[in-house]
Amino acid sequence: MVFSKEITIETRGFSDVRDITPEVRSIVEQSRITEGIAYVFIPGATASVSTIEYEPALVEDFKEKLEQFAPQTERSRHSQTWGDDNGFSHLRATFMGPGITIPVHRGELVLGTWQQVVVIDHDNRARSRRVFIQVMGE
Repeated sequence: MVFSKEITIETRGFSDVRDITPEVRSIVEQSRITEGIAYVFIPGATASVSTIEYEPALVEDFKEKLEQFAPQTERSRHSQTWGDDNGFSHLRATFMGPGITIPVHRGELVLGTWQQVVVIDHDNRARSRRVFIQVMGE
């Protein structure tokens, strides 16, 4: 069986991290799938999906490391070509990836105690982001 659902979240950009674990859990519950996988995917080239301990200090540490990895102020050919100054956001999103797969066991997401599913919007402006969740199994 396959169950699919899309949610929309509002983000602030600049590697804004949003916890979507409650929404993903709800979709797994709605699917009535007890054994399988949940795939969480964000369409677009400037956002990522991952997991993190969604704790304010760690989120700030994470954003600081992203800034060191691909600084907003660093020149990019993409920004020069398109004039949108968001080359850094494409680099961050590409290295992190647009989706993750999470096992579903006994109708629950298999996550660690302090592990949450997050969307990271790396773009240089606020956005309304679509997130596609697909649960597959039996």
